[in-house]
Amino acid sequence: MIDQDIVQRIKVICIFLLQFYKVLMGTMMTLFVPQTCKSISDGSENNIIIGETNRICTITENFENNEIYHQLTLYWNSISFFCFICVYILELKRESWAIKFLDIDNNKPDNSLKEIIIQEPKLDKYMDKLNKYYFYGLSVTAFVYMINVLLMINVLYQDYHSMSTISCFISFTLLVQMKLYNSLSVAYYSVKDDKMMSAFMSEFVSFNVLDNDYLISKNLTNINNP
Repeated sequence: MIDQDIVQRIKVICIFLLQFYKVLMGTMMTLFVPQTCKSISDGSENNIIIGETNRICTITENFENNEIYHQLTLYWNSISFFCFICVYILELKRESWAIKFLDIDNNKPDNSLKEIIIQEPKLDKYMDKLNKYYFYGLSVTAFVYMINVLLMINVLYQDYHSMSTISCFISFTLLVQMKLYNSLSVAYYSVKDDKMMSAFMSEFVSFNVLDNDYLISKNLTNINNP
């Protein structure tokens, strides 16, 4: 029989990889949102303009665009993406800790952990710290991403190509906003209600008891049933 902790970790990793791809596309929009390339060069080192066209820029051309505002927005895209990386590090660390030390018992209410974990002060204190760091990190990231979106609006206005420009921008933005909303909800209620909600499990299940492996190692087999 496969250990439940291993199943949970595999599930978390798979969901993380999918979310990471969405966040990459949704933050680095200066590269991935279709934009108009109005001029073409002869391909030489001098990059001499030989004509004009209305084609969509390649990712490389978007990256090498030297227009000042475009470069500024690309830099802010990178800062936004870096903030998400930091949040994911916190998120995975928090989730890994929860899988190791806590467990999910469908026979108990979601808020039962508060009464149980208080009997293990070190775990209780560390859980509170993880939840607070996670919430603060998400709050900063959400603010940075709001600026990211506002900067992109002007890029789209300058380099609009077609409806694909708008549809990609809206799609990418919504994917990231859904991630932020769901994660902020998890972080807020975890801090507010002093519990450990999962950021990856379906329906945002709440870890509500201590993990059996941990209890056995500490010879505390009855602590989940006070």
